[in-house]
Amino acid sequence: MACGSCATKDGQPKGCKNNGTCGTDGCNKLTVFDWLSNMSLPSGATPYNFVEVRFKNGRKEYLKNTENLSLQIGDVVATQAATGHDIGLVSLTGELVRIQMKRKKISTKPEDIFKIYRKASQKDIDIWQTARSREETMKVRARQLAIALELEMKISDIEFQGDASKATFYYTAEQRVDFRQLIKDFAREFSTRIEMRQVGFRQEAARLGGIGSCGRELCCSTWLTDFRTVNTSAARYQQLSLNPQKLAGQCGKLKCCLNYELDAYIEALNEFPRTDVKIYTEKGTAVCQKIDIFKKTLWYCYEGEWMNWFTIKSEDANEMIRMNKAKEPVSAIEDFAEEEKDEVKIDFENVVGQDSLTRFDQPKRSNRKRNNQRRAKSKNASSQKTQSKNNEESQKIGDQKPRSRKRPNPRKKGTKNSNTGPENNSKKTVTNNSLENTVKKRRPQKRKPRPKQNPNKNSENNA
Repeated sequence: MACGSCATKDGQPKGCKNNGTCGTDGCNKLTVFDWLSNMSLPSGATPYNFVEVRFKNGRKEYLKNTENLSLQIGDVVATQAATGHDIGLVSLTGELVRIQMKRKKISTKPEDIFKIYRKASQKDIDIWQTARSREETMKVRARQLAIALELEMKISDIEFQGDASKATFYYTAEQRVDFRQLIKDFAREFSTRIEMRQVGFRQEAARLGGIGSCGRELCCSTWLTDFRTVNTSAARYQQLSLNPQKLAGQCGKLKCCLNYELDAYIEALNEFPRTDVKIYTEKGTAVCQKIDIFKKTLWYCYEGEWMNWFTIKSEDANEMIRMNKAKEPVSAIEDFAEEEKDEVKIDFENVVGQDSLTRFDQPKRSNRKRNNQRRAKSKNASSQKTQSKNNEESQKIGDQKPRSRKRPNPRKKGTKNSNTGPENNSKKTVTNNSLENTVKKRRPQKRKPRPKQNPNKNSENNA
């Protein structure tokens, strides 16, 4: 993805917006680097007259340059097709085309090879670009028509011919589909010649492209040209968990990258004994539980003591199996077991100033606990403040002397002011009466009835 038109400018990607038809041919799919471009041909040698032309996505064809045109990588050319003409980009020229045709076993018979007419004119390019702009809207409408007919198929891509006379519909289906009525509907709807072409699920992923689980572009859409069969045995050899969600790619099949390191794993496993072979010792029979290809170790345990595992090197395990075959006594597995060493933890220094690498290892604390802790702290602080205030008030009250309340005596006030004038006497009488009323209201007293006197007793006393 390093062509000149897609380079960055002012820290932001420009983007050529050519939708897979890059003019410099630097970011196309399955691009071959011409490492012979700087070398000149020897004197008297004629250049190879076949050219590799790339069409939409990864479709490539090898055409004959009968007119001996001086073509360079990235030139737009008008080529021969089954009916009419097509428009494509030159992706490779020279002697590398000969090597590619030999590797792909493409015949050079005249009846099997199309030719290049000329370099495309501006009119050809305009017709080609207007036809390609219709593909996306046609794909949406084509899927609606297929769903209306209840056909079990998926239309993945549409490719127009350069002269806009024919449209090729690429679809995927698990079973055979009768699309005769669908072709009639397409011809009536789009007013062009229709060609239906079925592709596999991996070919569909290669045409559409995407990002894999590794974070890079799909191998089938960038550099992988042949699709080899991938079996689940490849995952077993590499000690991977047989989880279909992790082993399957975007096409729904097993990932092609499972075959990349398979030969290295098979070569490493040749040094290991078979896991189903038991080791017979004087202490008991040992069974293999687990292997580690990178460390070249195996874990064995005795039958009946399934919790006690012993780590043994592959060479020692092969030696014990050889001794069993030769009927030589083997005392115990512990004699060949290795001592477990503590793994040395590497502390990575923060050189660049980034965050720590293990910042996501610790579980995230929930906000509820934090909120509850904050509330509890605020409640404790408020209770302590109120308690301190209450203590201060109680201390102040204890320091003050209690005041004695004296009841007003109306009689004394009247005697003190007995020599005053008539006005003052009237005011005093009013105040004395009001004070007597307040005293009565505050402390009402019930008068006890006096005992009746006996007249006979009084007469006796007088006598």
